[in-house]
Amino acid sequence: MAADGNIFADIPATLAGEAFGELLVAANVRIERIVSRGHASAPGFWYDQDAAEWVMVLQGAAEVLLEGAVAPVELRPGDYLYLTPHTRHRVQWTDPDRATIWLAVHIA
Repeated sequence: MAADGNIFADIPATLAGEAFGELLVAANVRIERIVSRGHASAPGFWYDQDAAEWVMVLQGAAEVLLEGAVAPVELRPGDYLYLTPHTRHRVQWTDPDRATIWLAVHIA
């Protein structure tokens, strides 16, 4: 983990799976960069996290489906979403033509 950097640096040109990188880890918070390119959650898979998560799309586009919702939440650059602990959700879609860069803040 570096003390400084650029969130847009070293974006892989191709990705077999999403790329996760920790930017900061402290007592009650973990901040990470996630890079997606056409990735989505596996069929039937739902995230169910113990910690709260605040996530923002900085570049690209994504759709996140919350359990029980009729339609996914569309996220474009600058859009963010706050998920309370155990809010079941899944990544329904990310832009296949361009890297989607997420900033995720996990709060214990």
